[in-house]
Amino acid sequence: MQNFELTSSMLTMGGAFYPTGYVFAMFPRLEDAQQVVSQLPQDNPEKPTLLLSDKNVLDSLPHTTVAADIPLPSVGAKGASVRQFVELASQGHCALMVYASKAAESEAVMAVIRRLPFSCAKKYRTLVIEDLS
Repeated sequence: MQNFELTSSMLTMGGAFYPTGYVFAMFPRLEDAQQVVSQLPQDNPEKPTLLLSDKNVLDSLPHTTVAADIPLPSVGAKGASVRQFVELASQGHCALMVYASKAAESEAVMAVIRRLPFSCAKKYRTLVIEDLS
């Protein structure tokens, strides 16, 4: 597991937050997120699981909603998802980003996440943000 650092690979060409292939899940308690990490299958060294504190979310993601809403508010879920993440982070929630590009991987990740209280979970697929909550 690594701490979060926003990179260009997590953004669309326009700068909106869109980490394709990742499950982005938020938790009310850091301890629950850490427990999920300990129960997940081994990390992919090229795409490690990332832990985001509430501060990481609040410092890194809000500015990406501007890109998601240009020239008009997004019809899709890019901006709405980030606004939800920011709202939860403002209440102290933390997040995990787990690379799970295949459906079976996503379901395995969610099987672990669902064992503990979580706030929301979304899968960023090509052109689709899937609500896994």
